[in-house]
Amino acid sequence: MFPYTGSGPYCYTHCLTMLLGPLAPAPAVTETLTGSPFGVQLMDDGQLFFDPYGWHPEIGVDTALELLGWRCERVEGGTPDQAVARLRDTCAQGPVMAGPVDMGLLLYRPGTPLPGEGDHYVIVLNVEGDTVHLHDPHGHPYATLPVTAFTAAWRAESVAYSDAPYVLRSGFVREHEVTPAEALRSSLPGAVRWLAGRQDLPMPPGSLGGAAALDAFADQVSRGLDPGVRTMLEEFGVRVGVRRLVDAAACLDALGLTDAAAIADHQARTLGSLQLPLATRDDRALAAGLRRLAPLYERLRAALAAAVGDGTAAG
Repeated sequence: MFPYTGSGPYCYTHCLTMLLGPLAPAPAVTETLTGSPFGVQLMDDGQLFFDPYGWHPEIGVDTALELLGWRCERVEGGTPDQAVARLRDTCAQGPVMAGPVDMGLLLYRPGTPLPGEGDHYVIVLNVEGDTVHLHDPHGHPYATLPVTAFTAAWRAESVAYSDAPYVLRSGFVREHEVTPAEALRSSLPGAVRWLAGRQDLPMPPGSLGGAAALDAFADQVSRGLDPGVRTMLEEFGVRVGVRRLVDAAACLDALGLTDAAAIADHQARTLGSLQLPLATRDDRALAAGLRRLAPLYERLRAALAAAVGDGTAAG
């Protein structure tokens, strides 16, 4: 097992790292605390995401903050003018976290506008006149946008899991001290629930989770992938999925959960090996790799459940 360091699509995690400052744990810890590594879901539109069935970033951000002993104020909705006024007032007290936003409408990014390109999170530093100043954790520090352009992206109309526009988090306060190890241990029962397949969260009919999702997607690959589905998988899905599993493996290893860590590392290696067949259009190898990955999620669930059940994770 060899941990990875580098750039990648960890937008909400890097936003939290910036806002929590010196008290923030390593991004690998924060991402693992969101629960994102512990599952896979196939949506009704054919898109495959390497995060748990029913999970989305809004759930993950709130979970990570609670586990780390932090709270913040979260507001949403209103008219565009009300949202901008709220943003101006809140930023006057310090940087804030805005998102989800439509990544394809952030016009400082090359190739935009491209509505619906994906969800994203940014740190708004201030609003001066008609200009929003922000840190975009995907490689754009001190970016600027006209207020109207930022508001269009912040409306997040294309983000399926967003129930309301103009979501803003501010006023981050540490309520009690929690070490990264303590937070990770506390997160393990939640990880087991994600891996078991939660049915208490709303999902579109036809969506699948876990091994069933991977087997169904492998069948989809064999029949021929929709170009948009392939592009999303190449540019985002597999990359972030591998990174999450690498980080989860490192966190589990740090807790002394060597069996679970080895399984997560096996998952990461298996998924990482699919980057080449994706790029070279070797769909036979891609489908075979997805089928090899499928049973590993249940193996990880069993290993974590045993650790939680026998008290191994409490040390």
